[in-house]
Amino acid sequence: MPDTKKYRVPTKGRVKLADYDPAATPFAHDSIKAQEKDLKALNQQLARLARPLQAEGKRSILLVLQGMDASGKDGTVRGVFKYTSPLGVRLVTFKAPSKEELAHDYLWRCHAMVPAKGEIGVWNRSHYEDVLVPVVNQWIGRDTTRQRYAQINDFERLLTENGTTVLKCMLHISKDEQRKRLQERIDTPEKRWKFSLGDLDVRKQWDDYQQAYEDLLEATSTAHAPWYIIPADDKLHRNLMVSTLLNHTLLDMQPTYPVDYPELAGLQVV
Repeated sequence: MPDTKKYRVPTKGRVKLADYDPAATPFAHDSIKAQEKDLKALNQQLARLARPLQAEGKRSILLVLQGMDASGKDGTVRGVFKYTSPLGVRLVTFKAPSKEELAHDYLWRCHAMVPAKGEIGVWNRSHYEDVLVPVVNQWIGRDTTRQRYAQINDFERLLTENGTTVLKCMLHISKDEQRKRLQERIDTPEKRWKFSLGDLDVRKQWDDYQQAYEDLLEATSTAHAPWYIIPADDKLHRNLMVSTLLNHTLLDMQPTYPVDYPELAGLQVV
């Protein structure tokens, strides 16, 4: 397996997405069939490791998936959690805030969706939408943006200090690959429901969004909640990378099944 550390965003220094190739294929030395076999093995191991995490009931994982439209957030969830019991996974998709959500601070709706102990939480988009869309559309200024970066870092520190491991993946797709995928949605009847005319408006702001991503990656990749930039032009490699990161995280956590049940000593079922 390739070294994922090279895709981890440093906690200091400038971040330039141009330094990360969205078409990179770190597993390219293997055949596609071998890569698919590796992904299956990783996903099955993920399922096995998730069970003691759930049984232990003391810690949790929050996987944040961010990326431009068509970068593969939905596909990553399908491709990585294929064998994992849904009982131990909590998937949340964040869309435009509702009227009720807008009546609270921007983190209010996110905190309510934090995974419970024993769960793997997956956020399809996240609190980072609040330092992307408002920034690109100039609804908030630089001072407010910097304040939100600091608040997000504090929020994620709160989570980690209370037993949640935060793993953040920016699915890095090229503009040309996005064009192909959006066109495929238009041309394929069963995929048209995923397409919105608003996607084209956002695409016109591509450069502004790339800059906003660079700024947030630089400001919010921390030791307690690091960002990883995932090459996402190749769907199989994207899934291999995310599954590898999750497996490494769980192996480091070493969750164990609880075995001390004194009330069960000598108990016989009749």
